[in-house]
Amino acid sequence: MAKSPIGVFDSGYGGLTVLKSIVAQLPDYDYIYIGDNARTPYGSRSFETVYEYTLQAVKTFFELGCELVIIACNTASAKALRNIQQKDLIFLAPNKRVLGVIRPSAEAIGNITQNNHVGIFGTPGTVNSESYVIEIGKLFPEIKVTQEACPIWVPLIENNQFDNEGGRFFVKEHVDNLLQKDSKIDTIILGCTHYPLLIDIIKEFLPPHIKVLSQGDIVANALQDYLNRHPEMEEKCSQGKTVTYFTTDNPEIFEERAEIFLGKSIKAQRINLKTN
Repeated sequence: MAKSPIGVFDSGYGGLTVLKSIVAQLPDYDYIYIGDNARTPYGSRSFETVYEYTLQAVKTFFELGCELVIIACNTASAKALRNIQQKDLIFLAPNKRVLGVIRPSAEAIGNITQNNHVGIFGTPGTVNSESYVIEIGKLFPEIKVTQEACPIWVPLIENNQFDNEGGRFFVKEHVDNLLQKDSKIDTIILGCTHYPLLIDIIKEFLPPHIKVLSQGDIVANALQDYLNRHPEMEEKCSQGKTVTYFTTDNPEIFEERAEIFLGKSIKAQRINLKTN
């Protein structure tokens, strides 16, 4: 059988936090990561543009031999995933699968909140899409979801400027905003894959009883469960313990910044996404 790595996609670097958790939990498989760094951020782009870019990435993964692709980007999951799953896969590759990060996070929340008051930190694009409100509402209509858009957090993280006085000011500001909207929140989802790098600072400004969930472990657990439930897909996934990194921008810059997210040095290659 042809080699079939698991694809992991993000608009930039944030999906590396998800990849890190997936590889830690499922180390035997092969993975391909693509960051669309040349066109990041997706958070401020239109639904149509994010859908177009994400579909290009999915087609590229399929050309690279991936049978299963994880959209490890909240904005792309919010703005593009459903269209790709419902409209495109049947024509592109009906036996291949594309999964996202929002649904597993919504499913996990019901077992964690004690009082049904949940907060979301996300990019403006994810917050405006209301994807978390919709998905959690479908599964747990009794849960009250309160959102806070944090447009400056991603650039702070990517420029490694979050753990200083200025960075901490902007973290505290959004934490305070969220709790002012609903003081009863007992669980918060970090609805952007960059935000796990802020988790310790976020917790400093929260009451100790509030749980903060990052998506890496949630998505890794969901992928493990998916492969267990779909042995026909699991059999297609190659197991060579390799991770290959691609970026649509400068590989040297990608390697340098990826180290912030992965805690280790990697080698990356340039790639152009399939545009037709």
